[in-house]
This record gives sequence, structure tokens and C-alpha cells, in this order.
Amino acid sequence: MKPFNMEISSLSYKEVKTYIDEIDIYEEMKEDNFFRLIENLKSDSRKNVSSLGIRLEKSKEKIEKEILRVRSMYEFDRSFGDYKYIAGVDEVGRGPLAGPIVACAVILDEDVLDEELILGINDSKKLSEKKREELASIIREKALAYEIAISSHTEIDNKGIAYSNNKVFLDACNNLNIKPDLVLSDGYLVKSINIENKYVIKGDTKSACIAAASIVAKVYRDNLMKKYAEKYPYYNFEDNAGYGTIKHVEGLKKFGPCEIHRKSFLTKIL
Repeated sequence: MKPFNMEISSLSYKEVKTYIDEIDIYEEMKEDNFFRLIENLKSDSRKNVSSLGIRLEKSKEKIEKEILRVRSMYEFDRSFGDYKYIAGVDEVGRGPLAGPIVACAVILDEDVLDEELILGINDSKKLSEKKREELASIIREKALAYEIAISSHTEIDNKGIAYSNNKVFLDACNNLNIKPDLVLSDGYLVKSINIENKYVIKGDTKSACIAAASIVAKVYRDNLMKKYAEKYPYYNFEDNAGYGTIKHVEGLKKFGPCEIHRKSFLTKIL
């Protein structure tokens, strides 16, 4: 941590705040003098300065709580047994009226130290778009392997959503660069998979590798639907990702379906 060259009491509130705002709390909280900094701030006679110490302490506690939460997700994955490589697989896009269904399989290093945990991983729907984008990049960088699989709107219409859902699970798992010893799937078992497979109810909130897969799959599909929005501007795909929102249905009724609509999903709308 960059040290103060003077006593806090000799610095203005603005100078102290500028220093605090530049701190990487996650990195600096491991240092002994970080605790001393918090105590010095809290004991300052100026309320606005002491409030910075309280804010810093709360931020530290929040990160510590997050470390425990994410560590438990990694431990959950390891609890299934002594497997070298565990893949989590999840899908996004089962319910939309348009676009593909997308699955992702992810293998994480389940034995990392706290410093290498991917903090923030969770059910992708519980995260902001910005946070999902940030995490997807980190996951792709830190994962031992990941694979994305797609089943198009045409395949969904021809084969059914259940078939397509299982197909993207299979494709994502089978095409990983590292063959997993165990696949953890969100919600239900993968049919016809030749790898040991266990399902986890609400797996994207319990399992580190399933949560990671959920995030990468959603970011990929959301960005794909934004590109489709440029080609098909009448359905608000950039905001609804193909789901049946009011604007989407209004566009369907006014302009009819476009090339990427799932015709089998529109029978009760048109």
C-alpha cells in the first residue's frame, strides 16, 4: 500500500478521500497497515474523515463475505468427489421467441487459493449487464477450458426445444479441450452423455463452474441478439434478447416474424 507521508490529521478531507478512492481494497486488505489505516481514519476528529474509515471497513467486510460465498461454491464442486476436472454446463435462451439456444461448459481450477477465486460469480440473471461482461472476460481468461454451443431457431423449430436444449449441453461438454471427469448440469441430467453427470437444482447459485458457464453463455447470447437487432430493428432485440416483451410482440403483430423467429413459438401470438 502506498503509505501516507504525513499524519492523517495534517491532510485535508479532499486529500484523504483522493487517497482512499485510489486504493484497491481487495489487494490492500491483505496488508497489516490497511487495518491501521482504517483505525486512524475512524479515530479522526473530523466526521467526514472518520466516515471514510467506516466506509473502508464496510467495503473490507463486504469483500470478506464475498470471498466466503464464492469459496463455498468452489467447495461445493469439490464435494462431489476426487475428480481432476469438473465441468459445469448451463444454457440460456430456452424461452425466447427468437434466436438460438446457447449453452456453455466451463472447467475451472477448483483448487485455487483465495487470491485466484473469481469473485462475483452467481446466477447470471442476478448480475448487471456490466458485471456479467466483466466476469465473462475473467472467466474466459482463468478457465482451464470452456466451450460454447448453439442450436439455431431452425433446429428448434424442426427438432423441438427439448432436443435442442440437450444437444447444446452435449456439444458444449463433448467439445471441451480438456475432457472432464464429471459434468455438473443445471437443473437436470444431460441425456446420452458419455461422461459421469450429476445435476444440481439452482446450480448457478451453488456451483462455481455452473455459475461461470451461466455467465459466459448469457453474455455470448445477449451480444449475439444485439447484432441481430441491427439487422432486424422492429423487435427490440437489443433489450429483450428475443423474449416476448410488449415491444417485441407489438413488432411481431405489425411487421410479422423475421428470419430468426422460432415459428413454433408464435402459434398463440400470430
